[in-house]
Amino acid sequence: MAEKKSNLIEKESVVVRFAGDSGDGMQTVGELFSDASALLGDAIITFPDFPSEIRAPAGSLPGVSGFQVHFGCRNVMTPGDKADALVVMNPAALKVNLKELEPKGLLIVNTGNFTPANLKKALYETNPLDDPALEDEFRVLKVDINALVTETLKELSLKPALKSRCKNFFALGITYWVFSRPLDATLEWIESKWREHQPLIADANSLALKAGFIVGENKDIDIPQYTIQPRVLEDGVYRKITGNEATALGLIAASENSWRDLVLGSYPITPATPILETLSKHRNFNVKTVQAEDEIAAIGVAIGASFAGALGVTTTSGPGLCLKSEALGLAVITELPLVIVNVQRAGPSTGLPTKTEQADLLQSFYGRNGESPVIIVAAASPSDCFDTAIEAVRLALKYRTPVIMLSDTYLANGSEPWKIPRVTEIPDLSVEPIKAGEEYIPYQRDPKTLARRLAIPGRPGFEHRIGGLEKTEDGVVSYDADNHEKMCRLRAQKVERLAEDLPPTKVTGEESGKVLVVGWGSTRGAIAMAVERLRSEGASVSCVHLRYLNPLPKNLENLMKQFDHVLAPELNLGQLSLILRAKYLVDVKSINKVKGRAFLISELVDGIREYL
Repeated sequence: MAEKKSNLIEKESVVVRFAGDSGDGMQTVGELFSDASALLGDAIITFPDFPSEIRAPAGSLPGVSGFQVHFGCRNVMTPGDKADALVVMNPAALKVNLKELEPKGLLIVNTGNFTPANLKKALYETNPLDDPALEDEFRVLKVDINALVTETLKELSLKPALKSRCKNFFALGITYWVFSRPLDATLEWIESKWREHQPLIADANSLALKAGFIVGENKDIDIPQYTIQPRVLEDGVYRKITGNEATALGLIAASENSWRDLVLGSYPITPATPILETLSKHRNFNVKTVQAEDEIAAIGVAIGASFAGALGVTTTSGPGLCLKSEALGLAVITELPLVIVNVQRAGPSTGLPTKTEQADLLQSFYGRNGESPVIIVAAASPSDCFDTAIEAVRLALKYRTPVIMLSDTYLANGSEPWKIPRVTEIPDLSVEPIKAGEEYIPYQRDPKTLARRLAIPGRPGFEHRIGGLEKTEDGVVSYDADNHEKMCRLRAQKVERLAEDLPPTKVTGEESGKVLVVGWGSTRGAIAMAVERLRSEGASVSCVHLRYLNPLPKNLENLMKQFDHVLAPELNLGQLSLILRAKYLVDVKSINKVKGRAFLISELVDGIREYL
């Protein structure tokens, strides 16, 4: 054998993308690769890219499933713009994802699936692997994974179809060698998943993983191997967490610290369903979950729970929020604490149900009949969903009003390391109860917050009526025009009073200059990285990121007026821009994208440069 070429590359961070058919197990190996990186102490951000169809035809372009992970020691705030390495399992995966690979990036191809039939499904007229231009542009490692898996597992008494399903672990083994990842944690995972009930499957996947690693060790080819600089971590206990998991745990923590049972009314909807599934496993924390027959019933359950003294929560996505709008108006007029978690997806209608978007902001502000103001907060990263869920509960209980928490598909399915907080770090959210013998007036208000007093119905002395008809402060149904205007203004002022409680929004960079970038939600990582890159070049650019959207922070107006240009990057067609223009009469420019994908850092750098 010829002497193996030394090709060691040291980097601060690396992006790897796995792509194949929706049945090829790309999400599984992507998660395991992420876990192995997290155990090494690397910072990670992941982006699972699911097909929109439940099961598109095998080998077709719509059926391609991808998983991207960005890992390293610093500057890991997005899944990465382009991949340093791309693993493709069939022609369709190559066609869909080749544009995601950096020039001279590593392309690992399973040649065994590049059959005439599969090439035709992917709309290739000729085999792209035969084109010399491919190897001129990328570093290509062609491996017949199908044949090698068959050879590796020939001694196992498994059906050929089951052996074939181990291809993903073979590919994973190759990447573990390329990126110096240990096999131990993945081998333990395989054992725990299959050893007890399917020992042959455990043996097959373990052998495939090890065989793929050996291919990397022994391949006499110009194949790079990467080493990642070590990362310095704060002391603490860490785990990998998705946005949906963080939201569920945040709601449990808020329930515990408010001394209220958590009642979730939910109807399954992509991509919010995992919150329901996670909470349903934690009945030991006084969590009650109701899978309702529809979205309207789900929010009805949550409102009823809030009326009875529990913490009422409902989870949904954009189409479900539409259906909940009338009942949400009921929660507004009854002034009951309620948390609505909206995990946004690409619309309208069914749209692209597995892709990401930020297009429900205007619906959250105005998508109800009448004057129906609600508090709106938005999470900025998968782990930030934990803190944002707690804050949503705090505000709902303190101000006795519905709070909409905005997440999105990118946050819900993406993951990152999370330093688990100490219980003592979670704030006390309890609300002082009305004491027995006190006179109870349903709409009597706290003079500071304008929040009305809450009483659990059915207790002697606290009998009262609330409902969808307008009331006086005494809780008596009223059709008086002046009273209606008074109550509408009070409900609006109550939401606006929150601005007095908010800390000034923090600025990254100077507080005056040429360009201020204003973002919200999941755009934080891309905005921060783009602004950092431009500032390192000497550009006069600063940024703020908004958690509180209604009401907005009090210092935002004055801050925006200190800059020549204000830009609002959004995964919609300009919804925050519209709100800021209308409220502050500032000429806010939009940087927009509605492709079901998050912003690339390079896209924002180019967009901001136009105003520098």
